[in-house]
Amino acid sequence: MSLPRRPPALLAAPLLALALLLTGCSSGAAPEKTPVGVPGQGAAGPQSDAASALRSSSSPVPAPSPAEIPDLGPETLAQIPAEARQAFVVTGEEADSYRSSAVLYSRADPAQGWEPVAGPWQAHNGMEGWTDHHVAGDRRSPRGVYTLTDAGGRLPDPGALLPYDEHPRFAVDGEGFFGEPLEGSFDYVVAINYNREEGVSPLNRTRPLGLERGGGIWIHVDHDGPTQGCVSVPEKRMEELLRTLDPEMNPVIVMGDAKSLRR
Repeated sequence: MSLPRRPPALLAAPLLALALLLTGCSSGAAPEKTPVGVPGQGAAGPQSDAASALRSSSSPVPAPSPAEIPDLGPETLAQIPAEARQAFVVTGEEADSYRSSAVLYSRADPAQGWEPVAGPWQAHNGMEGWTDHHVAGDRRSPRGVYTLTDAGGRLPDPGALLPYDEHPRFAVDGEGFFGEPLEGSFDYVVAINYNREEGVSPLNRTRPLGLERGGGIWIHVDHDGPTQGCVSVPEKRMEELLRTLDPEMNPVIVMGDAKSLRR
């Protein structure tokens, strides 16, 4: 007697179950979870990290701060007027030293800050160094920030932008502290507005603080030695300075020993 044939569907079901038992479920199972913190795969999958990177890249980048004059501390910087766009910085080696260096800075674009445009130049200051309270005859240069508005000299105007007073009274002779000749020291000068009226010749002797507080503090031609209280730079540098200091940029001088300027 022949047995009845099973329908094809009934035969396929046991075979399929046997195949699944032998091969496992890898083809149909969900992928294993990637541990949190694996690069490229966050807890919520790759799209989460991609979105995070996009958010980070679109964050605003803060604009750089305008450049400040190096080696000047907050107290000194605060003394520079907001309208000043040229600063002649004279830095003494020590509080009691007569040797210094000078650099001219400019901020043609206030958004970009200060940039050096000339120097460093060798310079001299008062024989006894620097002081916060200058008095006549102390042989010290006054520390501080002072405006520069007037120039002059014994020689003809070399192309100064500041008002320039050519006058024979700028002639000087004699010797300096170390016997060096003083002749030609006032061939070119820029008046430092310490204890003087602005807008007049450097030769003007008006002293708003009184005669006892000294005066006649200038930037002038160097004579290879210390001064009575002025600042001096070589003649070619004086010519360059006169052609560069621009009254429309409200120039100032920042002067003092290095330690005090860092305050």
